[in-house]
Amino acid sequence: MNQKIDELNWGILELLQKDARASFATIGRQVGLTPPAVAERIKKMEDLGIINGYKTIISHTQTGYQLKAIITLRAFMGKLKPFLEAVKIFEEVINCYRITGNENIIMEVVLKDQFHLEKFIDKLIQYGETRTHIILSEVVSDAPIGKKNK
Repeated sequence: MNQKIDELNWGILELLQKDARASFATIGRQVGLTPPAVAERIKKMEDLGIINGYKTIISHTQTGYQLKAIITLRAFMGKLKPFLEAVKIFEEVINCYRITGNENIIMEVVLKDQFHLEKFIDKLIQYGETRTHIILSEVVSDAPIGKKNK
């Protein structure tokens, strides 16, 4: 459902995307609303599904994962459904998308080292053909969603 979002709500959304822990008072000062008005607008956007949640972003390297990779999977005939169930329990997978094109799946994964990568690929090859791309650095990450220009 396409929601109409007014200028004040866009201002609130932009500030929350920069700092989800900002107080209602801080946001209110920047958009010109009282803290209770900000709280009410945020609650309404949560109820409408415009705001889907808040998260903590963790450094994979500081938690012992030395590799980050993108892995695509081209599922074998009859193996896509079983994979879609199995992928939910793979601890290495931090994001997984079903996509169009030659491959069916694209995953973002974190791994301890190349040996961990090898073992993970061994788990995947029962479901299909894989391609692995090691991420060297992040150029853009979690960019905020902005207001659509008309």
